[in-house]
Amino acid sequence: MIGAVVPAHDEEALIGRALRALRVAAAHPELLGEEVRILVVLDACRDRTGEIASRGGAQCLSVDARNVGIARAAGAQALIEQGARWLAFTDADSVVAPCWFARQLACRTEAVCGVVEVDDWTGFSAEERTAYERGYVDAEGHRHIHGANLGMSVRAYQEAGGFARLRSREDVELVQRLHALGMRIAWTNTVRVVTSSRQDGRAPEGFASHMARLKCA
Repeated sequence: MIGAVVPAHDEEALIGRALRALRVAAAHPELLGEEVRILVVLDACRDRTGEIASRGGAQCLSVDARNVGIARAAGAQALIEQGARWLAFTDADSVVAPCWFARQLACRTEAVCGVVEVDDWTGFSAEERTAYERGYVDAEGHRHIHGANLGMSVRAYQEAGGFARLRSREDVELVQRLHALGMRIAWTNTVRVVTSSRQDGRAPEGFASHMARLKCA
């Protein structure tokens, strides 16, 4: 079984779109019918995120941490206990490609780091967009790490010790440990996710903070 973890804090406006994309990816023919379980980790949610997620066919797990590292780790552990062999991580404000799971497995590595595309550049100047694109490598062999587009085998995840209890950069810290252990990591732009251009993200030093810095440059 393949497990997908989606941490969410008050994401009722976006979680439905994220789950629809995950369901499409879960039905990809190259998975040969392997089960995919989607788990939304409701982190201190006060809105209808859980209701929408349940209606959309996802499992829900509630935590009260306001900490993405804790949320991702809780979701991963729950899916491991259900028998997952592969863990895929994305975010509630992101839309995975239809081949998202299939391409991760096709890499035949212990971990996969994919790329992200920004969904909407409204509100950004041409110069700000150019600055972003100049600093982003959308190619094979990139070295970007995104919690919105990350996958790994359960064996690798457990050997590396899982996600740390960090409010941001939990993804970077885990991939660094995987690398230090000599795990094979695919740095590929064939595994793709479209993500929000919002600047008021949930993690203090997450992608939204990077987008906000463009406005201040």
